[in-house]
Amino acid sequence: MQALWFFNTLVHLWVSEMEGQDGLSVLEHRTPFGDAPPLHVHHTEDEVFVVLEGELRLQVGEASHRARPFDVLLAPKGVPHTYRVESPEGARWLTFTAHRDFERFVRAMGRPAEREELPPPGGLPTPEDLERVGKMAQLYGIKFVGPPLG
Repeated sequence: MQALWFFNTLVHLWVSEMEGQDGLSVLEHRTPFGDAPPLHVHHTEDEVFVVLEGELRLQVGEASHRARPFDVLLAPKGVPHTYRVESPEGARWLTFTAHRDFERFVRAMGRPAEREELPPPGGLPTPEDLERVGKMAQLYGIKFVGPPLG
C-alpha cells in the first residue's frame, strides 16, 4: 500500500483510481490535532468520510457535524465543506471518492512518506506554495472558497 505525506497528513492509498474502471479511490488519512484545510468544493466528485479514530468537526454546506469512530458523512459534489481535527491525539479516517481528481490532487501535492508517521512539521507556506496549491486544486476540480475552521 502506497503511503504519501500530503501537507501535514499521512495518506495511505487503500484503493487507487488506477485499479478499476470508474475512478474509485479509498484513502486513509492520519492527521494531527487542529488540522483544518480551507473551506473547499469538489466539482467532480462526492466525498464520503468514515471516521476510524479520533473526532472531527465537519462542515458540509451550512451544517456542522461532530464525527466520531464509525460515523459516516457525505460531502456532495458542489457543496462547500471542510473539517477540523478536534481530538488531542489526532484522527484517522477514510475517504471514498468515485472520480479520479481527488486522488490525483493528493498524488500531485504529496510526496512518498519516508516513515510510517506524520510528516515533520513544516513552516508556513510561502506565497509561491499557495499559488501552486491553488493551481493544482483548480486542475483537479477543487476550488477554495473560504478559511479553515478555527
